Amino acid sequence: MQPTSADFDFACLCRVGFERDLVDELGAWLAATSQTQAELVIVQDGVVRVRGAELVPALSDLVFARDQMIVRAELPALGVKDRVTPIAAALDEHGLRGQPQVLTPDSEATKPLAPLIGALAARLGARAPAWPTDVLPVVWMLAGTHALVGHAPFQGGAVFAGGVPRLKFPREAPSRSTLKLEEAFHVLLTQPEREQLLRAGASAVDLGAAPGGWTYQLVAKQISVVAIDNGNMDGRLLESGLVDHRREDGFRYRPLRSVDWLVCDMVEKPARVVELMLHWFKSGWCRAAIFNLKLPMKRRFEAWAEARAMLQAQLPHGYALRARQLYHDREEITVAIVPGRGVASLPRAIAKPVDTPAARPGGARSPRPAPPAAPRSNSAKAKPPAPRGTSAKGKPAAPRGTAAKGKPTAPHKAAGAAAKPVGRAGKPVSRAAKPADTRARPAKAGPGSAGSGRAGRVKTPPRRAR
Repeated sequence: MQPTSADFDFACLCRVGFERDLVDELGAWLAATSQTQAELVIVQDGVVRVRGAELVPALSDLVFARDQMIVRAELPALGVKDRVTPIAAALDEHGLRGQPQVLTPDSEATKPLAPLIGALAARLGARAPAWPTDVLPVVWMLAGTHALVGHAPFQGGAVFAGGVPRLKFPREAPSRSTLKLEEAFHVLLTQPEREQLLRAGASAVDLGAAPGGWTYQLVAKQISVVAIDNGNMDGRLLESGLVDHRREDGFRYRPLRSVDWLVCDMVEKPARVVELMLHWFKSGWCRAAIFNLKLPMKRRFEAWAEARAMLQAQLPHGYALRARQLYHDREEITVAIVPGRGVASLPRAIAKPVDTPAARPGGARSPRPAPPAAPRSNSAKAKPPAPRGTSAKGKPAAPRGTAAKGKPTAPHKAAGAAAKPVGRAGKPVSRAAKPADTRARPAKAGPGSAGSGRAGRVKTPPRRAR
């Protein structure tokens, strides 16, 4: 057994191939919180570990992390004849009682461990007491004889164990993208928000709707949808009586009245999609939104940091911004904007607790949904709408408070780029970064950019021949 250090030791799971992007994100967070002594290690495919940290980020503030655990012990050489006894001893040593969550990273190398995971979960669960505990005990099997033992963060881990949802694909759905929006509802919205915002009788606009994967999820909740796409929609959706298909360009469409939801899954550059979302919210055309950002392969975190800076600087007050690379995402991330207490400009942190998991610090709580503030009016350039929601030429008129031609204002650009580790694998890499300008005036470094100095050291395992 290798006990952890006096400082925090935590690990994160991510999609295979996105380990470096998670390292970039964690490095920026460590720099923003002045934790230059921490060490970042890519343990294996889909696993990133941070050693010697004084603070731990909330999982909700990370985009590329699927799940997170506080590591209390590492068992690198378990015996094949008895794995249960040393794992149970490690749990008892650190006061981790109750039914443990046993899982393995989602990768090709760990798929053969599925039968072992089930057997370990059953035998460890049989030894656990029945009373409830303050934290969830967690065991990650990195290999057949290598385990990390610890617990979920004090503010809670992933909604689905390991960030892998077990969602059933509906036979009536026209495409598998429907699972992406269903997962977003569970991961990016709280239960009260789902009850309030996804109620029957609500209205929505789906930009880039064809063939109707996202529209299907809304119709299943009895939400009326205006589907915008030049492509063909699924016939069964059109027969539902809740879908109005319009063959228009999603970037040029303007609604006749405001709606409860805007959903968008269009293949376009992230900056252009963000400008479109900002235009809808500034114009007061929607109350909440969920949309995808397709990230460039070589600068994923940097592209997200730039998009987040634009949203934080220009989104009207009264909205909460959340994002995550979902299990059903590929080269994109999913973003949600919902009524809340405003857009956070700095990442939240969970302070270091005492050595026992029973002592729970005051973690950040999810904000209570609040009605959005009215968008700012720009009367000098505003053009009043014509009667019955149309202009003199028969086109939908822009609502009050928008620019003369319904175009969004120019977005602010981040002053600094996110730090990216360089160097050969297996060696520490120093990272320097510039502070990001998330507002019109100079500001302190936010979560999208690292502060000055080094943001920890990065170690990566040597590349294996494929």
